Amino acid sequence: MVLAWRSLALVAALSWTGAAHAGLFDDDEARKAILDLRAKVVALEEANKKLASAQEVQDQLTALRRSMAELVNQNEALRAELAKLRGTNEQLARDFADTQRRLADQLQGFDARLKPLEPLKVALDGKEFQASPEERNQYEAAMGLLRRGEFDDAGAAYQGFLKRFPASGYSDTVRFWLGNAQYGQRQYREAVATFKAFLSGNPSHPRAAEAALALANCQIELKDLKAGRRSLEDVLKTYPGTEAAQAAKERLASLK
Repeated sequence: MVLAWRSLALVAALSWTGAAHAGLFDDDEARKAILDLRAKVVALEEANKKLASAQEVQDQLTALRRSMAELVNQNEALRAELAKLRGTNEQLARDFADTQRRLADQLQGFDARLKPLEPLKVALDGKEFQASPEERNQYEAAMGLLRRGEFDDAGAAYQGFLKRFPASGYSDTVRFWLGNAQYGQRQYREAVATFKAFLSGNPSHPRAAEAALALANCQIELKDLKAGRRSLEDVLKTYPGTEAAQAAKERLASLK
């Protein structure tokens, strides 16, 4: 801007000088001098523009450097944040793995606690059914007492089983063995009632023939020979060809 004003001042001065000394130059020389001055003014203006453009470029470079510095700072901040996130992610991965291990251990322990409660498939006296481990254990314990001849304890165990598991798949067989335990205790009247209840509900049970023979034996022990003979005859009629029928035949012969 300063150079432009100086250029204009110079042109004005030269113009005044030219007017004052018009007599010293002819028209061609004056025209040439004016053209030279104009060329110098144009050159000065171009130089001024270049200086202004250079300053603008310098300002742009300064702004660019400032932007680059800001980008570098932002990049460093992002790197720090990424490192922090990476550390957090690794910690989360470790925590997740620990949680999975604890959950697996808990599930394993839960399965171990549930396994004793899972129903068992049982096949007994021609029948298949589901029973709890507790049912099986109580049944086996009662059978162990009976095998050892502990008839009092066996009878109590069978009665306790029927009270605890009235709808169990073991119930029919338990009633049969309860009658045998009562017979072993010489509780013949109780045994008669037990065998009759067993036969009434299970006439086709695999142990029905044995129960009918045991019923007859209990009646004979009670000196009820009439009822005993009738029961023995029922064994021969209802269960022919069985070992119980053969035993009933022999017992009838001994009563005559």
